[in-house]
Amino acid sequence: MTFEEYAFARTSALVRLARLLTGDEHRAEDLVQDVLARAYARWGRISRTDQPDAYVRRMLVNAHHSWWRRRSSREVTVAAVLDRAGDVDEAAGVAERDALWRLVSDLPARQRTVIVLRYYEDLDDTAIAGILACSTGTVRTHAKRALTALRKRQEAPTPARAGDL
Repeated sequence: MTFEEYAFARTSALVRLARLLTGDEHRAEDLVQDVLARAYARWGRISRTDQPDAYVRRMLVNAHHSWWRRRSSREVTVAAVLDRAGDVDEAAGVAERDALWRLVSDLPARQRTVIVLRYYEDLDDTAIAGILACSTGTVRTHAKRALTALRKRQEAPTPARAGDL
């Protein structure tokens, strides 16, 4: 398979994975572009591996983690902008998925990565372990801790915001 064929077939899936890892569509597109540029330079070696897709996914996950390590990448968060009265309410399903995604995005990076790879990318523990360069037991531990944290946060009452009063 040529690099062009691979990129054409897998770019949308890679952007989806990056969007789930980063939580930002624009940063995800930039991340995929950087990873594909690096993969293009090494495509001869990557295409000879048994699973080039797993290799590129691992490059994507590693690039995401490296981005967070760089000091210049730190963002300053601001308070959430509240909707004004009269705005159209979102459907209950969209609101529920958004609330769940907010909980997932608050997880530590490794736990969030395992959850994204397992439930959004539908990969098994062995494939995830290969991407993260760890054992399957470590993958299961991260998944268990992440799911426990998500359940705990979901059951906890949400604090009232200033705009809700």
